[in-house]
Amino acid sequence: MKVEQVSVFVENQPGRLEAILEVLESKQISIQALSISETAEFGIVRMILADPDAGHEALRQASFTTRKDWILAAEIPDVPGGLLNSVAKPLADAGVNLKYFYAYLEHAVNKAMVVLKTDDLEKAEQVLKAKTG
Repeated sequence: MKVEQVSVFVENQPGRLEAILEVLESKQISIQALSISETAEFGIVRMILADPDAGHEALRQASFTTRKDWILAAEIPDVPGGLLNSVAKPLADAGVNLKYFYAYLEHAVNKAMVVLKTDDLEKAEQVLKAKTG
């Protein structure tokens, strides 16, 4: 399923994640998934939020540089080879480039969720729906 992701671009310095989290807490916005990547000078905090519009706006008002993107959240089997056979191989076989992904847990038994950005979101969604039902 398609979900909105909020990305925040921050300096790679102590306290920057804390400041982001404080903004979200002050607006009572829950984080459902979080990924942080970094370089020497800056980081990208990617989040799935319970209310992406409110979170995006709150962070912008707090002077953070933000962006919203559509990405995919796909349920996959939580077994050895689940990511390989449900996501990586089907997308590669379909010629869809996987730009990044991260995982988060849902409450479903024996299932895991992955969040992914591809070069062709529509095609990737069709491929994964066909593979995972």
